[in-house]
Amino acid sequence: PGPQRGEPRQGGQKTFRALLAVGREQQQEQEQQEEQEQEAAGRAAPVRRGIFWSRELEARVPRGFAAEEAAAWPAAARAARVSSLERGGCGRSSNRLARLSDGSRACVRYGVSPEQIQGEALSYHLAGVLGMQQRLPPMALALVEPRGRQWEPVREELRGSLWAEGAVVSLTRWVDNLTAVVAPAPWGSEAGGGRRPRALSAAELGGLPAAQLVELVQWSDLILFDYLTANFDRLASNLFSLQWDPRVMRRATSNLLRGPDGGLVFMDNEAGLVHGYRLLAVWDPYHEPLLRSVCVFREGTARRVAELHRRRSAAAELRRQYRAREPLWAHLGFLSERQAELLQARVDFVHRHIAHCRAQ
Repeated sequence: PGPQRGEPRQGGQKTFRALLAVGREQQQEQEQQEEQEQEAAGRAAPVRRGIFWSRELEARVPRGFAAEEAAAWPAAARAARVSSLERGGCGRSSNRLARLSDGSRACVRYGVSPEQIQGEALSYHLAGVLGMQQRLPPMALALVEPRGRQWEPVREELRGSLWAEGAVVSLTRWVDNLTAVVAPAPWGSEAGGGRRPRALSAAELGGLPAAQLVELVQWSDLILFDYLTANFDRLASNLFSLQWDPRVMRRATSNLLRGPDGGLVFMDNEAGLVHGYRLLAVWDPYHEPLLRSVCVFREGTARRVAELHRRRSAAAELRRQYRAREPLWAHLGFLSERQAELLQARVDFVHRHIAHCRAQ
């Protein structure tokens, strides 16, 4: 089949990744000059060019899940046999913690509807397009086949699970020693009392400790990611709960944990892109103030958003990565035309917001 609507034409045009590199050489002189001026002044500013986190801070962000881990997990998870299925530890009661024959463990998520597993998978691969997949645990899709080699050892347990034979589930690599995360300012306790979160801008960052700044780098990606996917099952749901629980922002943030290396882990993205897009009218009054509260970004994230905006290729790039890396993609399908248009519109909105921050 020929290129789908919104896909870049092949041939003379540069690839998406090659285009991301355009302009970096032109920026080097300006950035080196800024760094020399900061060094001469005896300080290391947390923000470059008014709206981008400094290279020093980005270098201190915990590595998260390496690209090699993400690439190796799907084949390993599908090749291993499921030795046992246990209740608890993986969210809703229909999910299971699987022990695999290679010694690893995985959260097996069985959605209330297939669109939740589709949302989980598409959100994971969109994170790859945006350059932030290291913040999400490695994930792969699998078919529930009780008579197949992978699931045969737990056939009896499957009968008691009420899972449908042939259903698609997600296998997410289990991570030990995760801990809860409370939202920092401006999204934490200062958002209480029903007030909207105030803006995080460069002017207020100079006096903050480095450890807090490193965490804010990750939060800026998280809020942008949740806006693009319309995932309400994280910070937006906490803001919603302020109307009856004024202390909710002082408690752990839903589906956000801290890994053993100290980095944030964006967990359980089932509400993203599909389920979240159906409920935009309910949740955008929370998503938009959250996005507007961020005016400092990772430069790589902003560059990817700008390129997806310029080429109008958000859905096409997501489709390309999803189909290339997930053999079971056709069992769940892709975004509808309307959902693809919504994704592009949200990319465009983020791009305009970054431009607004730059103008300020």
